[in-house]
Amino acid sequence: MPADLAVIGLGPYGLPLAQAAVTAGVATLGYRTGPEAGLLSPAEQRRMLSGGFRPTTNATELGRVRTAVICAPTPQGADGGLDLSRLEAAARTLAAHLRPHTTVILESPVYPGTTEGILRPLLEEGSGLRAGRDFHLAYSPSRVDPGNRDFTPANTPKVIGGLTPACTESAAAFYGRLTDKVVRARGPREAETVQLLETNYRHVNIALVNEMAVLCHDLGVDLWDVVRCAETKPFGFQAFRPGPGVGGHAVPQDLTAHGGRTLRMVELAQQVNSRMPGYVVQRAATLLNEHGKSARGARVLLLGVTYKPDLADLHGTPAQEIALRLMELGASVSYHDPHVPAWSVLDRPVPRVDSLYEAVADADLTILLQQHRTYDLQGLSVKAQLLLDTRGAAPTGAAHRL
Repeated sequence: MPADLAVIGLGPYGLPLAQAAVTAGVATLGYRTGPEAGLLSPAEQRRMLSGGFRPTTNATELGRVRTAVICAPTPQGADGGLDLSRLEAAARTLAAHLRPHTTVILESPVYPGTTEGILRPLLEEGSGLRAGRDFHLAYSPSRVDPGNRDFTPANTPKVIGGLTPACTESAAAFYGRLTDKVVRARGPREAETVQLLETNYRHVNIALVNEMAVLCHDLGVDLWDVVRCAETKPFGFQAFRPGPGVGGHAVPQDLTAHGGRTLRMVELAQQVNSRMPGYVVQRAATLLNEHGKSARGARVLLLGVTYKPDLADLHGTPAQEIALRLMELGASVSYHDPHVPAWSVLDRPVPRVDSLYEAVADADLTILLQQHRTYDLQGLSVKAQLLLDTRGAAPTGAAHRL
């Protein structure tokens, strides 16, 4: 069966799009841009295959679809900016097989101006076609929230910014098959900047509440109660909660590596959030010391090492740095996570406990890093000698909170 859609890049942005397309009845081709880790369960993979999804490594098939969406990862590079190398490689691959009247959409996180300044020239030079005349070109920020059961691709509005009005309408027609609402931006730069604003909004607000967590601990104030009360305000406030660090695939962008432009608030947010793993370890060492124990030789159990609850994704998880810092202090570190059967830190395997309650009772300190649904925090807090709760999930008074 011929495919209507080619999703180029099957990582954290491409796979959810391919899933949404298959669910909507769109015959979909999946083309990998590199060694992307599988983020789907075997059951989800079977459902996609039976619904019309077809993975391929044959680039010539990219020239047989009506719509091609580039979802190549753009991770943080050595200079702190976005690494666009896989996006550029994907563009060259597509360009070699691009046919007239195809709609090309970019969903990868990028800097404003990337669609027109980088993607367009690569597609035009490699295909001999002209964007806006021979094929449609647009940008749409990916709005993926893994594990969110309330907001799915079907009920999350999609922003579209096309090179021309016709490009916008062609992209809108495609996304109209997947979602209830399409929002048209003035152009690609505006749509790209939507992604920039949404990503940085998350990081800045997490940084604010992380700073508040440190302040409130020093003042003897229960931040979790403060947030609970503050979120009753029906306007002008959205609740964010602190944690041991910020994980995930969305990289904060202050544009320093892109033309030297600096977003001061984002730069500060990065500094605040990057300090949180160290702060957790500092709190852990202090707790042990207050109870007559040293971090050196202490048995420390980490609960939940993924970056998000109820998912197996380890990308950017703060648990990595926390475990490493504890090991450097001489602690004996083990972990439990129902979604992670094996875990290593700098190629050093971290022991995984099987009997959770026995391990919690045996540990000198248990640190809750991720609040998986399967954890009975009431029962675990009773068993634990010391419990440091970085998520505010344990019953009040049952644990030491971040």
